[in-house]
Amino acid sequence: MKRSERPIGVFDSGLGGLTVFKELRAQLPGENLIYFGDTARVPYGTKSAEAVIAFSREITAFLLKKKIKLLVVACNTASSLALDAVRKVSPVPVLGVILPGVEAALAAAPAGGKVLVTGTTATVNSRAYSKALAATGARVRVLEKACPLFVPLVEEGWCSKPVASAVAREYLLPFRGKKIDAVILGCTHYPLLKKIISKVMGPRTRIVDSAHAAAARARLELAERGELNSGRKGKSQFIVSDAPEKFSILAFKLLGIRTGKVAVKRF
Repeated sequence: MKRSERPIGVFDSGLGGLTVFKELRAQLPGENLIYFGDTARVPYGTKSAEAVIAFSREITAFLLKKKIKLLVVACNTASSLALDAVRKVSPVPVLGVILPGVEAALAAAPAGGKVLVTGTTATVNSRAYSKALAATGARVRVLEKACPLFVPLVEEGWCSKPVASAVAREYLLPFRGKKIDAVILGCTHYPLLKKIISKVMGPRTRIVDSAHAAAARARLELAERGELNSGRKGKSQFIVSDAPEKFSILAFKLLGIRTGKVAVKRF
């Protein structure tokens, strides 16, 4: 197999990373994609850094056996806590979702503006976004808010239920009057709650989803390495660590993704 024909590996704690997968499929239609959702151990955001690093290394080793040419860590918690550890064991390039999200936020927020970072408890505690924003030298004020209940709401498929709106208001209503220019959805599950979050924050606030930016970065990486697949229609493979039927149902219900048969890999 030519290196360009090798698949791109993508992983997340559950089905949230499918927001990145969908963008990859849209921007790179000729690429073969392998998606792994760690549904047996979701959510990662309440786990220790040591656990997230261990899980990420396990999944990376598994995907590397699939002869991938690029690994996309489509999980903000893993990108925050385990990216360096994954890069140390990976012979192929590894992309996270933090930097693409930061770049998109800076494009949405003016100099001197305010950026609100939402994410899992682990992501917010890591201050990965604050550090990345500071490293750019951009003059923006950064606020952060952990929203741990968003992930289980998405994993249950409750994105449009009243409870999701109530939880979003509880977390975010205190920020509505603070003239927030951009909200970073610092978890790949959160774009599935984008409409609710936008409604709570109001029309002046831009909602930043890193999925589009992450997919664009993957395309650029492959182009620079001369590894873009020229095929017209790439294949998609989905693997989870538990509950494949539920994963398949929610993938179609929430994102319109037809997974076909979902394989199971338990660690």
